Amino acid sequence: MIEFKYKEQLDFVILRLKEERVKANMSQIELSFAAGLSQNQVNCIETGKNIPNLYTIIKLCDALKIRPEILFSTEELERKKAKEEILMLVKKYM
Repeated sequence: MIEFKYKEQLDFVILRLKEERVKANMSQIELSFAAGLSQNQVNCIETGKNIPNLYTIIKLCDALKIRPEILFSTEELERKKAKEEILMLVKKYM
């Protein structure tokens, strides 16, 4: 089981991976073919059922034509949190 302190970062990586796949206008099947993985593997990664190892992440990033650090950007995570907090405060006081 993953330690709770890493779960948020892992969830973020999985979300970013799916966002990048959608942005590339690729289906899970297309991504799996381009990365040399099964469609089931891609699905299990995107749904959080399987945790990809570094080799798999690199294969997926290569297939998506993105740099791996895009998936791990904590700045993006912090911006999303800040945006959610601001929106919550705006709603609260409107």
